[in-house]
Amino acid sequence: MYKVGVLGAGTWGMAVARVLCNRHHSVMVWSALPQEIEYIQKNRTHPKLPELQIPDDMEFTTDIKEVCNSEYLVVAVPSIFMRSTMETAKDYIKDQILIDLAKGVESDSLYTMSEIIRDVLGSQAKIVALSGPTHAEEVVNDMPSTIVSACGDLEVAEKVQNLFQDTCMRVYTNVDVRGVELCGALKNIIALAAGISHGLNYGDNTRAAIITRGLSEMTRLGTTMGCLEQTFHGLAGIGDLIVTATSVHSRNFKCGTLIGQGYNVDEATKEVGMVVEGLNALPAAMQLSKRYDVEMPITATVDAIVKGKVSPSEAVKALMNRDRKTELTKSVADINFENSIIKSKRGLGMKRVITYGTFDMLHYGHINLLRRAKELGDYLVVVLSTDEFNWNSKQKKCYFTYEQRKQVLEAIRYVDLVIPEENWEQKISDVQDYKIDTFVMGNDWEGKFDFLKDYCEVVYLPRTEGISTTQIKTDLNHKDMAAKGDK
Repeated sequence: MYKVGVLGAGTWGMAVARVLCNRHHSVMVWSALPQEIEYIQKNRTHPKLPELQIPDDMEFTTDIKEVCNSEYLVVAVPSIFMRSTMETAKDYIKDQILIDLAKGVESDSLYTMSEIIRDVLGSQAKIVALSGPTHAEEVVNDMPSTIVSACGDLEVAEKVQNLFQDTCMRVYTNVDVRGVELCGALKNIIALAAGISHGLNYGDNTRAAIITRGLSEMTRLGTTMGCLEQTFHGLAGIGDLIVTATSVHSRNFKCGTLIGQGYNVDEATKEVGMVVEGLNALPAAMQLSKRYDVEMPITATVDAIVKGKVSPSEAVKALMNRDRKTELTKSVADINFENSIIKSKRGLGMKRVITYGTFDMLHYGHINLLRRAKELGDYLVVVLSTDEFNWNSKQKKCYFTYEQRKQVLEAIRYVDLVIPEENWEQKISDVQDYKIDTFVMGNDWEGKFDFLKDYCEVVYLPRTEGISTTQIKTDLNHKDMAAKGDK
């Protein structure tokens, strides 16, 4: 038996708290709303979930310090309150495992929920994303459900798996945390689209198309951001998408239905009576689509409808009249070739290498580094500093944009995958998420990343003598000044 704290007394938080209580764990639930706690304690149910029967031994509090005194801490607040809740709780959180139930992406930072938690608590925080096709209304009635426990550290994911698993809750593990979290945020937007089609009295054909093509654009964005495609075809992806885009219990589907029937967003949200996470996820999804240059027509259409730029019926016509496309994103020859490479590497045991950098004004020194890094393994991941990270954290202005630098790197034969570097603290999670065997940096960073030796091999390669981006910029500046002096 473990001591478990739950931050948030919404429907899903309470459903999870009940599951843990029935597993004979000691459970305490916190809410920032005294009236909510008062109602739950008095009635032993939830106002939005009347079928919930709260066990007598479940405790409640409005004292966040008290609930944080636990071995596991479940975070079940709406995504828009994640950062503020973590800031309030951080002084009382020690080394326990945090289990995130919230689904969303922060619009300002574009952080997922676990990234927000890590940003507030530090890189050493042990965080598991718990996500999947699990409506609270069914979980509280002990209907068989499945869910994913995602963490870069598989042992931590397995601990949460063991914490929850029983005859009514089957838990699977996954190491692709970002992928699982993106699925949880993006599927809510697609569910809004499915609801809008339902509100327009369109049928099953339309909904099937929205779900299928919605999954396609979710996967496009996720894989471009370095997530595993398999995650989007698993429980956290297609599983949760089907539930959210078809169920009468789905607040996103209900909100979309009302919008399709002619309600404006405020009216629809008020009618639903609970947080509609798909609406909260839209701004971040649109920014991610632009940042990574990924086409997301369904998401863009929902965004236009929500902003009142187009009516639902007009939006459907626009979607149907888009340019003709093939369903395949690659040629058959390319697919067969890639599959053969993957199979051969699997047979040998793929060794993964990672390196970091800005790679502005790419030169032969960069190429030498990438070549030598690739020689250390079979698969090279390059983590490329974003423009925002360069400016905000390094006070560095690049000549080429992130998208331009990424395009150049992807054209180099030594590079297999390019993902963004958005903060200093992400290296441990990158190594864990991408199952990295070897971390590589230039020897001007000698010793600075030795903390990663607990997770993988760390190699510092000698820099190519006589060349650097700084030197190129200096030389060009001197030549420019000399040319001006000759005039």
